[in-house]
Amino acid sequence: MELPWVLLALAGMGAAADLGDSVGDGAEGDRDLEGLRGVCPGRAQLPYVPHVPPMALLGKITASTFTLERPRCVFDGHADASDAVWLAVAFANASASFRNPLSRADVPPYKQLPTARSYMTLETAAAAYSCSALSPPVLRVGGDTACRDQGRQDPCNGPLPSPGPYRVKFLLMGCRGPKAETRWSEPILLRRAVSPSTIDPAPARRGTAVVVITSILASLGAVLATTVLGALGAKMWGSLCYQNLGTDTFIRRSYRTHHIPPALPQPLPPGCRVTFS
Repeated sequence: MELPWVLLALAGMGAAADLGDSVGDGAEGDRDLEGLRGVCPGRAQLPYVPHVPPMALLGKITASTFTLERPRCVFDGHADASDAVWLAVAFANASASFRNPLSRADVPPYKQLPTARSYMTLETAAAAYSCSALSPPVLRVGGDTACRDQGRQDPCNGPLPSPGPYRVKFLLMGCRGPKAETRWSEPILLRRAVSPSTIDPAPARRGTAVVVITSILASLGAVLATTVLGALGAKMWGSLCYQNLGTDTFIRRSYRTHHIPPALPQPLPPGCRVTFS
């Protein structure tokens, strides 16, 4: 009768050992997870909101591009030397469904924008956004036409295909995926290109008053021009006539000598008089 109790005791001891091993494995797994979290910390949500620069810039927003202010000093304290900053671009109505990639290989490319409604571009070393970096103050989204035409597979900053609107955010990517991200921007609407079919080749019709005023001004201009030309012509003609008159008078005075009166005899000095007896 004691043998079954012995067997039951041994079985209980084995179950307790298995339970202890499972608990130990679980604790070890938790320690490994904590170590992994120490290497790649969780993604930080930064309060920065990307925006179009407020200053006046030539081509700040066009039909296929727009300009963003460079996020300087935003990632300081979160980025390592090997990290990179990406710009996520999405249609405004698709930004809520955007999912951050787990690695660089999962980054959505530019060519999938029409179907995926989003892509990532402008991969830049995180050091270029530090406070001490000497970099241009703005970034242009959609300014690279070469990568679109050549069909390259690397991150393309190609022209945007439609007015949008679009929303963007900056994403800091580290060794194991995203480390920090900014907030989404407000919707950015591009300019609409004018279709050639909507341009009227005929000039706009002018009102009757405009036509009358234009005719009066043209007539006054013609009268004024005629008066000025007439005055100049009369002055030049009078000058020519005066020159001719002076020449004729000189000629007549040179050749008509009969009008000169004869010289009268001059009296001799007193000592030179001749006496006739």
